[in-house]
Amino acid sequence: MRWIKLMIIITVLSLVACNNQKQDQAQFAEDSQLELEDKQVESGPELYEITLAAIGDILIHDRVYDDARTDQGFDFMPMIERVAPYLTAADVVTANQETMIGGEEYGLSGYPSFNSPKEVGDMLKEVGVDLVNLANNHTLDRGEEVVYSALDYWDELGVEYVGSYRSFSDRDRIRTVEKNNIGLAFLGYSYGTNGIPIPDGKEYLINLIDREQISHDVQLAKQHADVVVMHLHFGDEYVRMPNEQQKELAQFVADLGVDVILGHHPHVLQPIEWLEREDGQETLVIYSLGNFLSGQDQLYRQIGGILELTIKKEVDQEGSTTEITSPRFLPTYVTFAENPPHQFRMIPMHELTDQQLEAARYHYEEIKEHMSQWLPELDFIN
Repeated sequence: MRWIKLMIIITVLSLVACNNQKQDQAQFAEDSQLELEDKQVESGPELYEITLAAIGDILIHDRVYDDARTDQGFDFMPMIERVAPYLTAADVVTANQETMIGGEEYGLSGYPSFNSPKEVGDMLKEVGVDLVNLANNHTLDRGEEVVYSALDYWDELGVEYVGSYRSFSDRDRIRTVEKNNIGLAFLGYSYGTNGIPIPDGKEYLINLIDREQISHDVQLAKQHADVVVMHLHFGDEYVRMPNEQQKELAQFVADLGVDVILGHHPHVLQPIEWLEREDGQETLVIYSLGNFLSGQDQLYRQIGGILELTIKKEVDQEGSTTEITSPRFLPTYVTFAENPPHQFRMIPMHELTDQQLEAARYHYEEIKEHMSQWLPELDFIN
């Protein structure tokens, strides 16, 4: 009997201990879950941030590449070394490559029918350019073979391009650049080709401004990235304010959901502004980034700049949101001598002396006022 009672007592004690262990495990799991939730609350959403920089026309006249000629080829870096640090500091950089870099094998040429050295691409690669826009009125200047040669070299450099392609399937591939968990999709279109006919069945050689195609591309791009950036080659040459067609097209593009619009073609700077969209968001547009590096003369054609902005992304349990903030601008100026060797050099305008540009400070302040007239909060980099 004693043995039986002892066994009963042991069994009861075991059951109690097992039950207590299960309660302890359940309590531990509950405490762990609460601790995890507390940590999530404390840590909050995940935040990401990058900077995007954009530059205008790389318009390589013969006098520019002649100045860059060396015994080993061409070296354009001395021309832009004083502004290069502002580009290399950005996370993503995009540029408007106005001339095809078909290379010497096709015969170099300047205005009015351009073909530039491939080393122009080397320069842009060295300063951190991730993507170039090739849709402009000079895309077909020297024919499709020069286009293919240029695309081959951009591929060799690992620099993406929009606006000109090898095929329809190539055109349909949305170009994206991702940095710090933020994806940017790029698109590019031109108003025309200076009357040069596009070869039949090869409309992929240049993206023309076609609203139906743009609408299709934007919807596709929004599926691939957090932010959509569009290059538009439009407007009137040498006119410092956008025309009504530019404004209307920019608003149309903004309402499609494009986040940043980069304008080219006037060869002079046009202002920056925020556009209110149908979805309640805002789109940042610069109607013209002007010339970045070119052989053009006259004051306003020698002035360009670097647009820089911050892109912020917030990720939480409900999804993600992105925001374009803090637009800022660095006005630049191209100096050169009247006679060869011209010694083309780019200088931040705030560093200019009166020997380099008469009344330099006055012109700098005037450009700041011009660019910020619709965006008073625009910061200037100096």
